[in-house]
This record gives sequence, structure tokens and C-alpha cells, in this order.
Amino acid sequence: MPVSNALMERLGMDHPIIQAPMAGADSPALAAAVSEAGGLGTMGTTYLPVEKMAEAAETVRSRTNRSFGINLFVPLPVPDMPADAASEVERMAAYHRDLGLEAPSLPEGLQDPFEARFPVALGSGAKVFSFTFGIVPPEAMAAARQRGMVIMGTATTVAEAVALDRAGVDAIVAQGAEAGGHRGTFAGPVEASLVGTMALVPQVVDAVGVPVVASGGIMDGRGIAAALALGASAVQMGTAFLTCDEAGVVPAYRDALLAANETDTALTSAFSGRMARGVRNRFLSEMADHDPLPFPIQNALTRPMRTASAAAGNAEFLSLWAGQGVPMARRLSARELMVQLVGETEAAIAGLRA
Repeated sequence: MPVSNALMERLGMDHPIIQAPMAGADSPALAAAVSEAGGLGTMGTTYLPVEKMAEAAETVRSRTNRSFGINLFVPLPVPDMPADAASEVERMAAYHRDLGLEAPSLPEGLQDPFEARFPVALGSGAKVFSFTFGIVPPEAMAAARQRGMVIMGTATTVAEAVALDRAGVDAIVAQGAEAGGHRGTFAGPVEASLVGTMALVPQVVDAVGVPVVASGGIMDGRGIAAALALGASAVQMGTAFLTCDEAGVVPAYRDALLAANETDTALTSAFSGRMARGVRNRFLSEMADHDPLPFPIQNALTRPMRTASAAAGNAEFLSLWAGQGVPMARRLSARELMVQLVGETEAAIAGLRA
């Protein structure tokens, strides 16, 4: 691809394509395949047991000598249990009965996973350390930099991007409102930060002094070319890779994505207690008017339902995270998708020049 910039050179990338970290849905095989094809594969590891994190990183290293990334949620205080939490448990009981599960109960002993997982991330061999939901502590930033890691944070507004720049990140992922999965918002209400990718990226590029990665709604080479034209140094794509053979999703999830249209996604906090975009299903729709418990309490409460639903091949109770570009998803291997994305981007750029 006839594109090169400082970020790509620093990461040894042939193509300005980063596979988004998708905790619980990506895989070491996916990350390795994307990196080996000249992009940057990334693993979202917040939900992995510590020992599995190390194994996952070793798997990536065994399959490629190229750079890859590792991602964590920033450390967040576990909130107090709300006084009305029992009502949410009662609401969940009906879904447990439908799935043949025992009655739900409130989670106990929740702890933020960052402290245990961050040292593993440092020793993973990853070139990139990325994070979302805020800004990691200065000492974590310094430790990652001492390891020679490139540090990337997620912003959903210009103000968040400026805060990340001032904190010392090396690059900023500008997450547009179209993006699937959890919103990375941390400096205000999610409802006030739903800025589209086309509007957000150039404003962030103008406001900060580090490379910007465009994220949200980008599914093919036309979107990559558009993001580059807006000033982005690369794109981060999640939904596009979820339907790849190597993605760590169950068939019911993949089938739901391939059947979705452009109006089938919605923002919801029902699954985790934190706003995220996914394909509508029974649980999302029926919980639309309810206030869930805060993150990560709601996430732990719904986990048995989601696990059982995945095992049963039932997409109605899964968190089907996906962006608004989901109808353009393709069933390919990661390598095949990368080849197509590169060709499409080159064609789009050539078409503009013509």
C-alpha cells in the first residue's frame, strides 16, 4: 500500500490497519494473523485470567515476529452495591429460567483486574500497550514506556483526546459514535459524547500533537482511505474482524452479525452496566427501559446468562457487540480480509487521484 507515516514505521506496519482489541471476542490467532499480514493485531485481555494472558501472548509470539498490541481497561473503583440491587436480580431470574440456570445472585468480592494484569501486559512482548475507559496512572505509563512500548489511549471527544495527549500517550484512538462495543468515554456523560467518526477525527487531529487512529464504522478500503484523508495515521477496525475465521466468537454471534442491517444496532448498558453498541436481540430490547446495576456489577451478574447462551447457540441473550457498519462484514480469514482491505484502499486512493 502506498501509505507510510511515523506511526506505521514505529510499529513496523506495512498497512495502516489495526485490529481493535475486543475483550472476549478476539483471539491470539486473530491478532497474530493480522500482524503477520502487515497490520497490527491486538488482544483485549481484561477478561482473561492472568495465566491465560501470558499463554495468549506466547501464542502470538510463536506465530509472528511482527509487532502486536495488548489492551486493558484502566483501573476503576468498584462501586458500592446499590440499595435496589435485588430488583435487578429478580429481573434476571426470568432469563435464567429460560436457559435452565439456577437463580441468579449478586456477585461478591469484585476487584478491579488492572493491578494483577498490568505486570503481565508489560512482560507480554507486545509492542503496543493500549487502554480505554480513561487514563492509566502515571506510574503505569512510565513503566510501559520504560519497556519501549508504544502507548495508545481511547478518546470519544476532543477534550478527552487533549487530556490523553497531555498525559503523554504516543497515539490516540478517536472512537466515533458508530463504533461497536463499549464506549471509551471518561470525561463526561456518554450521551454527550456521541460524535461521529467523520466529525471527530479531523477535530482530534487538529487538537493534539500525536498520531490519531480513526475508529468507528470503518469496514472496507473506502473507509480506510477516508480516514487517511481526514488526517488519521491508521484505522482501528473491530466489527470487520469479528466475522473472520480466527475471531473468538461462537457461531450464533457470527451469524447474527452477518444477518444484521444498518439499523439493527443500538447503545445499551444492559449487559455490563456500561454503555456499548451491539446488535439488538431479545435481552437488549426487553431491558431498554430498565436501569442496570453499575459496571462491573452488572457485567458479573449477566455473565452466567451470556455463558449459557453461548453454549446453547442462542444469540438472544448474548452481548452481540458490533458497529453500524456491520452489514459490510465478510466471512473470510483474517489474511484474506487484510488482502481485500489493502486492495480496496489502493483502489479508492487511485480513484480519487484519477
